[in-house]
Amino acid sequence: MVREFARKHGSALRSLAMLGGALATAAAVAIGAVLAVFFAATVVVIAVMASVLLALAGLALRAKRAHVRRDDGVIEARNLGGHHWVAYGWNEPAGR
Repeated sequence: MVREFARKHGSALRSLAMLGGALATAAAVAIGAVLAVFFAATVVVIAVMASVLLALAGLALRAKRAHVRRDDGVIEARNLGGHHWVAYGWNEPAGR
């Protein structure tokens, strides 16, 4: 019935439908633009956090390499938990 009315009488319902479609399209474009900006900002924040993590890892590796081994006969031992210990450097020559 509505189709017949719109076909017979023309532009009243068709123009309202076109206006509604144009408004829905504009709303979808605006929401899409806001979401695109939000997700782009999220990617930037993740990139900044990853670069900070890489910088800190580089500093940690540099500090690990700069560690000077003592040659005073003291060996290094680490606690693995409870009463379990492991010793490093006890089987290496003292002059190294």
